[in-house]
Amino acid sequence: METLTADAPHITDQQLTQERSRGNRAFLQNLERPSELFSHLTPNWFASVMGTGILATAAATLPVQFPGLRIAATILWMLASMLLAGLIAATAWHWIRHRATAMGHHRHPVMAHFYGAPPMAMLTVGAGTLLLGKDVLGEQLALDIDMVLWSTGTLLGLVTAIAIPYLQFTRHQVDVGSAFGGWLMPVVPPMVSASTGALLLPYLPAGQARLSMLLACYAMFGLSLLASLVIIPLIWNRLALHKIGAAATVPTLWIVLGPLGQSITAANLLGGNAHLAAPEPLAGAMEAFGVLYGVPVLGFALLWATLAAAITLRTARRGLPFSLTWWSFTFPVGTCVTGLTGLAIHTHLAAFEWMAVAGYAFLVAAWIVVATRTFHGSIILGTLFQPPKP
Repeated sequence: METLTADAPHITDQQLTQERSRGNRAFLQNLERPSELFSHLTPNWFASVMGTGILATAAATLPVQFPGLRIAATILWMLASMLLAGLIAATAWHWIRHRATAMGHHRHPVMAHFYGAPPMAMLTVGAGTLLLGKDVLGEQLALDIDMVLWSTGTLLGLVTAIAIPYLQFTRHQVDVGSAFGGWLMPVVPPMVSASTGALLLPYLPAGQARLSMLLACYAMFGLSLLASLVIIPLIWNRLALHKIGAAATVPTLWIVLGPLGQSITAANLLGGNAHLAAPEPLAGAMEAFGVLYGVPVLGFALLWATLAAAITLRTARRGLPFSLTWWSFTFPVGTCVTGLTGLAIHTHLAAFEWMAVAGYAFLVAAWIVVATRTFHGSIILGTLFQPPKP
């Protein structure tokens, strides 16, 4: 210890004590104090809930079921639920103890867009509760929880869909070259509300309640879709004119699959349940729309997935630093899996079934890699809880 002091006389006794403490810790090794866990908590942490939750819900509805798949999906839903509860509590503590830092997130031209993650996390866990949690909690309790999460997530999602673009239009300093996949995050939650709201239709009273929910979901479908159709060309334009850019933003290219896959899912879920609320021939037209819309959009989603994969592999060979943006490899892919499931149900095409299975296999592999890296970077090292380097 004397040698260390001689070589680095600027290190105080307090710092040496902190170094010894950190060196003896098995967890949060790079944090000076475990209390720093909540100092720089950002809304993009909720992407881990989204990625874990979609793994569960996609498994529950996969057109080809395997032994043990539902049990594994239920365990993943439980994990996503615990993550959601933990992050909500941690975020509340962050706002109480570190309010100045928390208030700065919505002013940041990049971080502000990730406020779309918390509502989507709630909606995803809510859907999993209805699909899988009823086996554990009972149908009524699962339905009550989903109703609360859907209502809260929908309200917050509509707020982000309005507030974040407003801030971008009036306060954030951006240009065409700064467009990235994260710009889609605040406008996608209403699309998730549309697809998960379709699951609630059978539980609502027949008549005006169901029809109102159905049409409200289609309105949110349109809100999110048209906003996404404005943003996606900006991302394409940025790639064409300004090229790939920083390696850390490359995973966000996969976010583009989110509104594409989720819209296919929503169109087919709403169309499949439309007969519960709408009269014929409207209900039949809505069901047909799911396929007539879904197949062409799937074509573009496959094109984008191929481009994103090629760019990701190219960047990985040169160095792709790990960050929470890697969760972009999970939820957007999961929405494509659920979209393929919807198409498989309505067309009975075996190709769609096996495409869904192949997509789910990729989703599982991506989740394992990202979850492992996140656990190591957060729980073991604690680096993911540190402020981003300038």
